[in-house]
Amino acid sequence: MDYDTPLFFHVMSYATDADRDVIDMVSGNPDWGSPPGIAEGLHEYADLGGEDFQYPPSEGLVELREEIAARRDVDVSQVVVTAGGGEANYLAMARAMEREAGDEFILTDPVYPYYPGKTTMLDAKQRFVATAEDGTLDPDDVREAASEDTAGIVVNSPNNPTGAVYDEESMRELVEIAEEYDALLVSDEVYDHFDFSGKFTSALTFDSDHRVVTNSFSKSLAITGFRVGYAIFPPDLVDVAKTRHMLTNVAGSRPSQYAVLHALRETTREYYEENRRLLESRIETFTDALDAAGADYTTPDGAFYVMARFPDFPGTLSNVEKLIDEAGVAGMPGEAFGSSRDDWVRFALVTPRAEEAAERLADYFSDR
Repeated sequence: MDYDTPLFFHVMSYATDADRDVIDMVSGNPDWGSPPGIAEGLHEYADLGGEDFQYPPSEGLVELREEIAARRDVDVSQVVVTAGGGEANYLAMARAMEREAGDEFILTDPVYPYYPGKTTMLDAKQRFVATAEDGTLDPDDVREAASEDTAGIVVNSPNNPTGAVYDEESMRELVEIAEEYDALLVSDEVYDHFDFSGKFTSALTFDSDHRVVTNSFSKSLAITGFRVGYAIFPPDLVDVAKTRHMLTNVAGSRPSQYAVLHALRETTREYYEENRRLLESRIETFTDALDAAGADYTTPDGAFYVMARFPDFPGTLSNVEKLIDEAGVAGMPGEAFGSSRDDWVRFALVTPRAEEAAERLADYFSDR
């Protein structure tokens, strides 16, 4: 089976090798720093030694799983701590296929590229549902695409790349569609702390045996390198997922989990609120510069990405390389996210140089 190398790696390598200063707006690595509890937890862990340096329980440290379960109002047995949100999504999608209730995933267009990549790994089929211009998803379109072949429906809210946030009614209907077609709704909620609209609703709001919620601390605690995520499964589906996790990874990183647990207990609400305010300010500054560049763009209700479409400048890989070479700004080509936005470019606003990048883009397109 052939796998395509993610386009992210190509663009990042091209930007790194450029003969000029380039502002990275490709990767979603938060720049605002982790809360103090992360470093404190690591220092505390370093002094433990002995048995605490050995394998943790495969499904995650008991105390961390208990903390997650309490915060999400589920039984601790339903929680599997994973190697980031990526593994959580893989386990959930694999579980959908193992139910043998279909062999097709419904995905949105535009889509986070790793979802279709995982369908390829799982030897599954793909069916795409286009979102609205603002990135919102109409559940009626999902219902129309669903069939007896549907194994799973994969959604991401707040959304990468559009910044859309699915409200309570949309999420309720998505859960109902999964139940109606005996499919599994996989709700990736990794950006749940970055909701600017106040409309975000977790799929956990609705009691159902047909939904799995995945998440990660990579973005919310600014620790993408720690690789600590989790999945919450229905009781009847969790045991097989734990087995697949054990066979794939044996267990996750014990020091990372220990530090995350310490940070969850010590971090105040102000940390998350301050980061949201920072992002809202960056979004306003960046989109003002896009106005100056004559671009169309999405104003995100959540997450930290902006998609932009520049006049006579389709978001192809070659044009993204041209932006790197001539403007010194690296974004992601729209074609990486599906066919509906292949003339757009996605920018991640997780750099202190976001305002400078916006000025570079405005200057570049005003001179064209």
